Amino acid sequence: MTAARLDPERTYAERRAAREAEHAAADRRHRAVGLRRLACLGAAGAIAAGAIAGDAYSAWWVAAPLPLLFWLGVRLDRLEDERSRLARAIAFYERGQARLRDAWMGAGDGGSDLGDPAHLYAADLDLFGPGSVFERLSLARTHRGRATLAAWLLRPAPPEVVVRRQEAVGELARNPDLREDLAVVGDETRAAVDADMLRAWAAAPPAFPAAWVRWPVWMGSCGGALALAAGVAYVLAAGRSLALSPAAQSLIGWYFVGAVVAVAVVTRRTAPLVRRVFAGVSAAARDVALLGRLLARLESERFRAPHLVALRAALDTAGEAPSRQVRRLTRLMDQVDSRHNAFARLFGFFLLWDVHLAHAVERWRMASGPSLAVWLDTAGEMEALSSLAAYRFECPGHTWPDLREGPAHFAADALAHPLLPAGAVANDVRLADVPRVLVLSGSNMSGKSTLLRAIGVTAVLAQAGAPVRARRLRMSPLAVGASVRIVDSLQGGSSRFHAEITRLHAILERASDARAEEGRPVLFLIDECLHGTNSHDRLVGARAIVTGLADRGAIGVVTTHDLALTRIAEALGPRADNVHFRDHLVAGRLRFDYTLRPGVVTAGNALALMREVGFDL
Repeated sequence: MTAARLDPERTYAERRAAREAEHAAADRRHRAVGLRRLACLGAAGAIAAGAIAGDAYSAWWVAAPLPLLFWLGVRLDRLEDERSRLARAIAFYERGQARLRDAWMGAGDGGSDLGDPAHLYAADLDLFGPGSVFERLSLARTHRGRATLAAWLLRPAPPEVVVRRQEAVGELARNPDLREDLAVVGDETRAAVDADMLRAWAAAPPAFPAAWVRWPVWMGSCGGALALAAGVAYVLAAGRSLALSPAAQSLIGWYFVGAVVAVAVVTRRTAPLVRRVFAGVSAAARDVALLGRLLARLESERFRAPHLVALRAALDTAGEAPSRQVRRLTRLMDQVDSRHNAFARLFGFFLLWDVHLAHAVERWRMASGPSLAVWLDTAGEMEALSSLAAYRFECPGHTWPDLREGPAHFAADALAHPLLPAGAVANDVRLADVPRVLVLSGSNMSGKSTLLRAIGVTAVLAQAGAPVRARRLRMSPLAVGASVRIVDSLQGGSSRFHAEITRLHAILERASDARAEEGRPVLFLIDECLHGTNSHDRLVGARAIVTGLADRGAIGVVTTHDLALTRIAEALGPRADNVHFRDHLVAGRLRFDYTLRPGVVTAGNALALMREVGFDL
């Protein structure tokens, strides 16, 4: 099947209906097995009552239903896991249908923790937070998957990398089974494994560097096991349930005391090492169970796109499969967590269980630790690609951008913001040597800021490897710099004007660096340039900023509702064009068509807007 042959709405509806039917069947099986187990418990109780009431049969018959009870319990647990997985699959398709209805905002992961306020465009283009680009895209379950997708949005990739991602995303878009499985494995929690911490943990020196340390531990465990048996024998002898001579009983007692002292000494000597091992694994490898399930699913898949083939090859090992190795670590983590219960404390002391468990963790770390971060990176990148693939599948009308090296240019046909609902007005945008700058004028609420964000988000998605909401897009690699949402800072002692000129200076510096280092030219997006100062200073400052950017090879758009600033285009000559958005007054109410037109806007709407909200003017 190809992405063109799959209808998103029909596919999601059919697959959701199938999972709901499977969930209902699993519910019925779960109830049936539960009733059988209840009947088995009742039979066991009746056998026990009969054995107690009379001598018709032996009390050992009570054990007869136990194997069946155990088997039914295992079956019940598996059915519960199946029901949970199917419930997650149903929720997965419910969220997909909500995205198709443009009802996704506020229901997903906005990635608010992944943004950087100082970034040159992240906050201005609403990349993170509620209702953001990240929330619309991300289906990642692991911390690494979220971080990978965020990095792709924050740092543009070279054209050759973009092409490889496009091929991978296209293949995954045609594989709804894999995308579903990646989204529903494990429970609903996200794995917070930190790849950087894992690398540091794997590279740390061994906690038990000397081999001879193991021999006293094993000897202590054997002695402790014998001491445990001796203690039981001593108690039984003291209660006259075991016949022992006074000398033997005394010998056993003294052995018990001596062994406990020896075990206590070994425990005390190794305690700092054990604590260090457990602290390290708890900090670095917590929540790896989801990673193991993701790897197991990826290990069973075969791909055609070169980038996916390379990612899959990173999971091929000469020995045990990565998913099995991670499952062993998961079991070790479960044992680390369960060693504090009373039963484990009692027997663990005599057997030196904490020391053995710490040794097992260290052996795993030495053998598999260096590869764990690689596996995590692979799973994270697959999650990021799967997120873009879902976006590709759900937006079949979006197109792949044509990203090529060359002079700075951005040429989009029928461009619209990807987060706007269906039916949003699309516009053509051309930026190259002629014109290099568009001065966009228009009244309040006419759509100027939205167009800036549409251009910026489109450039970001194109260079991340995602499709874009345009009929066609051709662009060169560009470094986006935006001044759209600038706020003051009471804590930083910065006014809005100071914050704005600081951002504009950073964009100018980036354009200078690009020219000096032959890097990416800047695509600048400036909304209401310097509107926090007087008209004269604003015109002089804005002309200097825009001219400086154009002289440094940058292309971009600057918006204004101050018609005096439209003279910037005159100063730049053929390198700049004036364009505008228009509004209409219909039956006393303002109407906007959001259609980009050449030239300068001829009227404002501030007074009309004030009258509309109730001012008497």
